[in-house]
Amino acid sequence: MQALEHWNARLAALLLAGLLSACGGGDGPDDGVQPTNPQTPVPQPGAPTATGDTATDGFAWFNYRRAQTGLSVLARNGAIDRAALGHSNYLRLNDTVSHDQVRGNPGYTGAKLEDRFAAAGYVLVGTRAYGEVISAAADRAGFYHAEELIAAIYHRFVIFEPLFREMGTGASSTASGYTYFTADFAASNGYGPGVGRGNVVVYPVNGQTAVPVNFMSDSESPDPVPDRNEVGYPISVHADNPSTIIVNSFTVRPRGGMDLPVRLLTKATDAETPKAAASIIPLTKLAGATVYDVSFSGTVDGTAIARNWSFTTR
Repeated sequence: MQALEHWNARLAALLLAGLLSACGGGDGPDDGVQPTNPQTPVPQPGAPTATGDTATDGFAWFNYRRAQTGLSVLARNGAIDRAALGHSNYLRLNDTVSHDQVRGNPGYTGAKLEDRFAAAGYVLVGTRAYGEVISAAADRAGFYHAEELIAAIYHRFVIFEPLFREMGTGASSTASGYTYFTADFAASNGYGPGVGRGNVVVYPVNGQTAVPVNFMSDSESPDPVPDRNEVGYPISVHADNPSTIIVNSFTVRPRGGMDLPVRLLTKATDAETPKAAASIIPLTKLAGATVYDVSFSGTVDGTAIARNWSFTTR
């Protein structure tokens, strides 16, 4: 397996509940306020219990969702925590949202993620992969931030990368409660177990309940559905990077109904989508309290894959 030397920076996207942000640079969010639909998690059996600490709860929720899919849970790394917290502090002090820092600005800890890792004492060596997701919202709850990031498909591609081994999280809030949440992911000197060559995991998972009915596409940067804001909840398949997923068919329908119109995201159709993942985004809001049946067929590195599963909306 070839070394994954750097997680695609453009996949380390930005999510702002209520704000439309530009990805990259240090100029921060645009001024335009956008409507959102918060993906506040519905309590479910086996879910973690909230501690009230934003970073800890966000970390726990990511691992809860990874475990649901069959992915490995990630170890918490103190040095990565320091890097994530330092970046969240930088974002708060400079009233910005970006994956980059500007030397000389308050709270500066490193221009790029790899620089911030080094400053925090986390050393990337050998075969390695790393990535970052950021959200900013007027909500301190770690579960809220994590679920919002999983709903946002480009962020989900990072969070559900099978080859990561470790994670760190950090959050920083203003006096009014506006909170910047950063999650950093890594594998150094070897990958995590992954899902294995020719295999995939899916999300939402088979039998999952209380799945949100919509996602506000304009809240994610890059915007996965540029021609509209409110869309249905994204559905995705994930393989080990650097595998290649080829989609032959990927559909969703309400049980007993017709296939829904969707936007298909693959590397072939969307530059922001990694080659090891694929997604469909329904172009209209899903119906509540409804069973949806999903069908996927394609290949992973030439191996035929077929998956049929269902989930129920909240």
